Amino acid sequence: MAVAGAAVVTAAGVIVSLATGSPSAPAAAQSSPAHSVPRVGEERVRTVNGVPVGYPRTQAGAKAAAANYTTVSGSAAFLTNRGARHRAVAVMASDAATKAVTKKADQDARRVVGALRGDNAKVHPERTIARTGVLAARLLGFDDHGAMVRLWTTTVRGSTAGHATPRVGFQSVTVTLSWESNDWKLRDSSGTSGLVAPIDERQASNVTSDFSDYVPSAADDPVLSGSAGRNGFPANYARDEHGAHAAAVSAAMLFGDPRFFVNDDWRHRMLAATAAPSVLEAVTSDADSTARLVMENRGVGVDGKTADGSELVTRTAALATRSISYSDQAASVELWTASVGGVAGKVETQRPQIAFLRMTVDLVWIDGTWKTTAVTPSEPLVPSPSALQEASPADRFADVGGASNAPALA
Repeated sequence: MAVAGAAVVTAAGVIVSLATGSPSAPAAAQSSPAHSVPRVGEERVRTVNGVPVGYPRTQAGAKAAAANYTTVSGSAAFLTNRGARHRAVAVMASDAATKAVTKKADQDARRVVGALRGDNAKVHPERTIARTGVLAARLLGFDDHGAMVRLWTTTVRGSTAGHATPRVGFQSVTVTLSWESNDWKLRDSSGTSGLVAPIDERQASNVTSDFSDYVPSAADDPVLSGSAGRNGFPANYARDEHGAHAAAVSAAMLFGDPRFFVNDDWRHRMLAATAAPSVLEAVTSDADSTARLVMENRGVGVDGKTADGSELVTRTAALATRSISYSDQAASVELWTASVGGVAGKVETQRPQIAFLRMTVDLVWIDGTWKTTAVTPSEPLVPSPSALQEASPADRFADVGGASNAPALA
């Protein structure tokens, strides 16, 4: 565990590097968070046949369901195992849509599974890399009976067998949901090529064997809950490994939220709600310095825009989680993350880019929940660039900026 006040590169540090265009800078030290949470002791979501279920009947709940269903649909088991896929669809889909969703899932799996071979003659399911990170979520429609959510996702697909490094991809996924059996159920999902952020030029692709910690048996997909506390920040997490993982995921996502940089009040309330008391003063000081650095280097005002109207765009998504250590008093969770940072405008040299980082989030159990005490980076884990997707113009990224496009947290 890092001592209070230690300067640690966090998700915010990655964003600083991307958003300023300067070498990686130390940023806020420690925090834990989520922005969805129920009452003390109330379960956020439960898992049935590998599918998270049990969402609140809210906009955040719909965003979380859309994100989790998309992540499950891009997982190794779903893509390579027909039985597992059909069982998952039976849980996700509405009664009326189950047949159509199953047929489409089989078609999509046949189309995508080749990407999991790498340069091998066949797919090795136990050695596949199939991870999805949700960078943004926009509600296209919502009422008590249904919702439509558009996600911006990044995927990493490939194999740890052979020599071809797993590749990054981007998608725009539109998910249609209906409220049925007291939960959000999938009616339809369609994907197209999404905004493409180039990999930060300072990050070189890793060798294939480096991805072995993120095969299906070694790491978990992040699970978003869509449950929010009264203050808009996390209420209590469960006192188990799942709760620790959720707190770690939300920490990374909150440090990557654009409000972290441009809204002093939001940043201070978020840290007060999520950081361990022993580190709150130090992390707040570091966070304020980080925010000032980004705003000064980019010429961004409190509205998140530059003088010419260009918008600061920052997002962090978790691709996978795994436990380093766990007890009922303290936990360390490693995250593999994708962070996007830059300015959505006419100046391509300031364009949003993506960086891939591994980080260890240290947490303690205090005041009835998990709170973060330190976030420490390790070596980046960088997939190969897409061979088929060209970088999108910088100004297009305004479509995924702003607080309204933030995904639900864990």
